Amino acid sequence: MALTEKRVAFFDVDNTLLKGSTLFFLGRGMYQRGFFTKKDISAFVLANIRYRLTGKENKDEIARFQNAATEFIKGHNVVEIEKIGQEIYEEYVSPAIWQGTVEIAQEHLSKGEEVWLVTATPLDMANLMAKRLGFTGALGTKAEVENGVYTGKMIGNLLHGSEKALAIKELSVEKNFELKNCYAYSDSHHDIPLLEAVGNPRAINPDPLLEIRAYRDNWPVYDFRRARRIKKMFGPTAGRIAALASLISPRNLKRKG
Repeated sequence: MALTEKRVAFFDVDNTLLKGSTLFFLGRGMYQRGFFTKKDISAFVLANIRYRLTGKENKDEIARFQNAATEFIKGHNVVEIEKIGQEIYEEYVSPAIWQGTVEIAQEHLSKGEEVWLVTATPLDMANLMAKRLGFTGALGTKAEVENGVYTGKMIGNLLHGSEKALAIKELSVEKNFELKNCYAYSDSHHDIPLLEAVGNPRAINPDPLLEIRAYRDNWPVYDFRRARRIKKMFGPTAGRIAALASLISPRNLKRKG
């Protein structure tokens, strides 16, 4: 069977689509609803602060973080958690979304291309985000469910690092398209395997190591953090000018349609 000409754009979530950590927002919302103790929520806060200050992730720490989240939904009905997830999305996730990233995704959609989120975030929340934003779908970490209730276990590996590359390769086989025609966007050097798996890698709000790699290999770079800071300092007009300058900078003009 011949491969289709379909193009797909894959987006990381934390600090690429969203300012901050989805898991932190989930932890905060669930703590307020009595799912966690103060001791439990401190782990979420510490992980989020470490991530935002250093831009670095430790796979073992993230695995423990994710396992803690799945453990605390253990025994709860899927429908109940979905309802809470919707509330958390409206309260914390939606206001923290980078509009610039959404506009890039919408440009892909306007061309008839699919847009998928690829994230370590629990799949239920990733699917909710994709649905609310009008994207095609999501790949995320899977929580085990039996008889409509969470067991507290994960299915497979945490979708992080090289696991993301494996996930999109599996999707390309399932849906019969070539990754060399596709795009991937991330902020983290941990996602370099994801970026290398496609023909059109891009960096959004990159950490230092990813920024070095992007400049070395002429990957387009979008930094909405700079525009946000200028807008806060000088007002909306300066913010719009900064955003425009970012989009028409020489490295961004090199990006392919």
